[in-house]
Amino acid sequence: MSISNSLSNALSGMNAASRTAEVVSSNLANSLTEGYGRRTLSLTAASIGGQGAGVEIGSVIRHVDRGILSDRRLAESSLGGYGSLVSTMSQVEDTVGRTGEDGSISSNIVALEASLVDAASDPSSTIGLSTLGNRLSSVAQSLNDASSAVQTLREEADASIADQVDLLNTRLSQVERLNADITYSRNTGGDPSSLLDQRQQVIDDIAEIVPIRELDRDGGQVALMTPDGEMLLDGKAKEFGFAQNNTIVADMTFAGGGLSGITVDGQPIASDGVGKLVGGSLGAAFQARDAELVTVQDGLDNIAADLMERFQDPNVDPTLAIGEAGLFTDAGSAFDIANSTGLAGRISVNAAVDPDQGGTLTNLRDGINATTSGPSGDASLLQALSSALTTTRSTTSDPVQQSAAGRASSLEASVGSQRLEYESELSFATARWTSLQEAEAANGVDSDYEMQMLLRVEQAYAANARVVQAVETMMQSLMEL
Repeated sequence: MSISNSLSNALSGMNAASRTAEVVSSNLANSLTEGYGRRTLSLTAASIGGQGAGVEIGSVIRHVDRGILSDRRLAESSLGGYGSLVSTMSQVEDTVGRTGEDGSISSNIVALEASLVDAASDPSSTIGLSTLGNRLSSVAQSLNDASSAVQTLREEADASIADQVDLLNTRLSQVERLNADITYSRNTGGDPSSLLDQRQQVIDDIAEIVPIRELDRDGGQVALMTPDGEMLLDGKAKEFGFAQNNTIVADMTFAGGGLSGITVDGQPIASDGVGKLVGGSLGAAFQARDAELVTVQDGLDNIAADLMERFQDPNVDPTLAIGEAGLFTDAGSAFDIANSTGLAGRISVNAAVDPDQGGTLTNLRDGINATTSGPSGDASLLQALSSALTTTRSTTSDPVQQSAAGRASSLEASVGSQRLEYESELSFATARWTSLQEAEAANGVDSDYEMQMLLRVEQAYAANARVVQAVETMMQSLMEL
C-alpha cells in the first residue's frame, strides 16, 4: 500500500469517527426527548480498483420499532377515549348523586316521603306543611339542576368535537408538509431524521384524537387511515368539518337533525355523524353527546313524568279534574306524554300550593283546587299522596314496577355502573399503553451503550490520527534524504 493510500485511509477513518461522534452525541443529547428515534451511522468498506480505500460513510439510520409504535398509538387512542368518557360519567354521577347520598335525587324523594308522613301525622301543623312544600321544591330543583347539567355537558362535548376536528385538520396538514420535506431531504442527499422525529410527534397527536394506522409510501412519505378504513391522508390530507352548536336543549339530537356530524371534504361522513373515526377522544365526545348523556336525560325525564303522573290522578286528589296538573307541573301545565322530552328541566311545584307564587300551603292538605280551607285535622289527602308516592308502578315509558324513589335510585345506579364499566376499560387501556410505552423506550436511546460507543469512537479516531502521524514521520524522513 502506498503512503498516499495509507494517508487517505486514515483520513477517511478520522472523518467517519468524527461523523459517528456527532450521531452518538445527538443520541445522548436527546435521550429524554419524546418522539426521538435513535440514530446510527451506516459505514461500509470502500475500495478502488480492488484495493482498500478506507471507509465509506453512508446515511444516518433512524431506528424505530414500527409494530410497537403502531400498537402504542392504538392504545393511546383507547386511553384518550375512555378517559374522556370516565370524566363525563363522573360529572353526571356528581350531578344526579349516588343512592343513599345526601343531595341525590333519590334522597330528595325519600325526604319528600318522610315529609308527607310527618304532615299526615299532624295535618294542622303549618310547620309540617311548610316543610312539605320545601321538600317538593327540592325534588323539582334537583331534577332541574340535573337536566341543566346534562345539557351543559352535551354543549361541552359538542365544543370538544369542534376543537378536535380543528386540531385534526391542523395536524394532518402538518404531516402533509413534513411528508414533502422528507422526500425533498432524501432526494437532495440530506438527513431527514429530525423531520421524521417531528412527523412521529405530530402523528402521535393525531392518534389521541382518532385511532390510526401508518402506511408507507414512496420517498419516505406515509399515508394515514383509521383501523376501520377511513383514509385521513394519502398524498393530500382530507379536510374534516363540523358545525358547533353553542346552545343545546334536550330535544336537540343528531338523529333529529338538531346537531351536526362530521363532514369529509364537504360531504357527511356517515349516518351516525362520526363514522369510522370511532375509538379515540373524538369518538368518545360523540358517544357522550349522542348516547350516554341522552340516556341520562331520558332517565331524568322519566322520573319527572312518574312524579307528575302520580300526583295528577283525580283518585288521589279528588279536587282535580282529569287532565289537570297535580303537585308537580310541566312549567305550569299538566303532564303530556307527547311533550315529555326535557321534562326534568321544566318540572315545577304547582303554584296553588306555593306561597311564593300566590298559592296557599293548606291546599297541600285540602286539595289543589280547594276553594275553602277544610278541616285542619283531615289527613286523608296527605295519606293518599304518601301512598301514591311510594306505590310501585310502571310509567308510560318504563314498564318496570317501581316506587318514585326506586326509579331515581335505578337511574343513579345505572350512571354509576356505566362509570365503573368505563373505568375498567380505562384501567386496561392504561396498563396496555404503559407496557407498550416501556417497550418503545427500551428500543430508544441507551445512554450506557452510547457512552461505550463514544469511547470506541475516541479510540478509532486516535488510532487513525496515529497513522497520519506515522505517515507524516515517513514523509519527513523521505524529505531529509
